[in-house]
Amino acid sequence: MDSLFVKKICIDWSRIPESSYLHGIQSLKGVEEIPFNSPVTYFAGENGTGKSTILEGLAVAYGFNPEGGSRNYSFSTYDSHSELWDAITVARGIGKNHWGYFLRAESFYNVATKETEYADGNHPSMRLHEMSHGESFLTIMQSKLSSAGLYILDEPEAALSPQRQLTLLVEMQRAVKAGAQFIIASHSPIILGYPGADIISFDSGKLHFVKYEETESYQVTEMFINNREYLLRRLLET
Repeated sequence: MDSLFVKKICIDWSRIPESSYLHGIQSLKGVEEIPFNSPVTYFAGENGTGKSTILEGLAVAYGFNPEGGSRNYSFSTYDSHSELWDAITVARGIGKNHWGYFLRAESFYNVATKETEYADGNHPSMRLHEMSHGESFLTIMQSKLSSAGLYILDEPEAALSPQRQLTLLVEMQRAVKAGAQFIIASHSPIILGYPGADIISFDSGKLHFVKYEETESYQVTEMFINNREYLLRRLLET
């Protein structure tokens, strides 16, 4: 575990105003620390349970730009991140982070724009805006997840087809072998399937570790595939 870039995060709730909406997120109440024991850790759970909130707070506390990109990115198009980052202390491992990337699906367009602006003769632009949304996502994954570093990904499946999600798993494995650490929020039963990963569920009102087959993403997908006609008939009948 000491080789991980992030061993755990600690949350000091006294630094968060009582009026903050953060106190109303059920899964986060009373949570003072979240440990990381595996090179790949997933945050899984229903919308609104706090996955992206924690992920964003960790990313900003670690030094990433709130809207995404590498740690060299510094810009702001809309200040939407919460004050949680200022209450988070990151316990770091012994590994020195030479590289890293924070990917947010909702602000990827802004990062792609800045990538063009930051380009120069030594770092030519990848011309992400000339690609489809999915192609640009995958290009970032294949070009940035290349070495030891911390990679924080918020719902990377948002623009990826099932086939491309499998490609992402291949890229992740390549990076993990090089010493990378991934912390990912995802609803995708494909992306959640990375072997040996830790999965922290935000469902049931508290954080807890679960097995892959215990995630709602897996269970709902399995139920739909095995009982599609019956489920659709029950859901759509009028």
